[in-house]
Amino acid sequence: MMQKGKIVGLLACVSALGLSACGKEQPPAPPPPAVGVVTLQTESAPLFTELPGRITAVETAEVRPQISGVIRRRLFTEGGYVRAGQLLYEIDDAPYRAALGQAQGALGRAQASIRATGLQAQRYRELVGINAVSRQEADNADAAAQQARADVAAQRAAVQAAQVNQNFTRIRAPISGRIGRSLFTPGALVQAGQADALTTIQRTDMVYVDVTQSAAQILNLKQAMQAGGVSAAQGARVRLQLPNGSDYPVEGRLQFSEVTVDPSSGAVTLRATFANPDGLLLPGMYVRATVVEGQRSQAILAPQQGISRDARGRATALVLGAGNKVEMRQVEIDRALGDKWIVTKGLKAGDRLIVEGLVNLRPGTVVRPGRPQQVTAQPVTQAGAK
Repeated sequence: MMQKGKIVGLLACVSALGLSACGKEQPPAPPPPAVGVVTLQTESAPLFTELPGRITAVETAEVRPQISGVIRRRLFTEGGYVRAGQLLYEIDDAPYRAALGQAQGALGRAQASIRATGLQAQRYRELVGINAVSRQEADNADAAAQQARADVAAQRAAVQAAQVNQNFTRIRAPISGRIGRSLFTPGALVQAGQADALTTIQRTDMVYVDVTQSAAQILNLKQAMQAGGVSAAQGARVRLQLPNGSDYPVEGRLQFSEVTVDPSSGAVTLRATFANPDGLLLPGMYVRATVVEGQRSQAILAPQQGISRDARGRATALVLGAGNKVEMRQVEIDRALGDKWIVTKGLKAGDRLIVEGLVNLRPGTVVRPGRPQQVTAQPVTQAGAK
């Protein structure tokens, strides 16, 4: 009986403990996760394209000698500014002065003979009328007079040629601009038609920027214009980023594009002009050009943090559906505009795009939407906490 009473007591104690445990409150369910949401709207957006380019001088002239001779003097400062017609080099002109003198002497002889042959031809024409000379002799006199006149014209041309050669001994600047270093010094022998230029002059107050764009991008832009969603930019603007990462302060204008595609690269060359009053843009410099190609009138701009990629590389976005449930959308993006993507398919005006709180978020999850940058972390609720 004593043992039986102990068993009954133990059962009563266990029952009391069970009732006490059942009386405890269960931990509350965690609240829905908070996310930052942006409501998308349509707006007008310029279409930018960033392209690589090179600086090219508006005018470039390689100075070469047009006659052969020895350079006597150099009359410019390397790296300085020269004007068209300014004297740059002098070549020893002694041989060309002598050639000019010979040509002038030959012209004098021809001019002297023309009078004698002309008078003889006139007398023979008078004598042939009275049969004092034969007609053959008269014709020969006329021919000699004509030949003397032709000799005068030829010798006059020879004088002009000798004068031109003598003028070529003074080499002048063909254009205005900055002149480079001289590759030949006084005393050097130069020749007409040589491959090496004496120096180079470049006009850089205005410069060209030649950029290349893929043919596929140009086709996409033209098709978008034909569809009516994009309007062409009038006098397309171009901005430059210099090699050191700084922005060039002067805006340029797109002039034209090539009419053919480069078969080796599949790209088309575009040319823009820029004012260069300070000489900051140097020919041959590599730059990044941002070209405003058009204007998209009804664009959907989605913050970049709201667009991600799935395992297959497709662009996706998480939006809020009915009841604040998360939905996944596959989207198509055109290009970046600042910190946003231009979305062409998959999103529309009024969609609530999730841009914060995306970690471990799954479609179908009910969330608590809020403004971006105002989402706070929720405390972790541990099972068994009082």
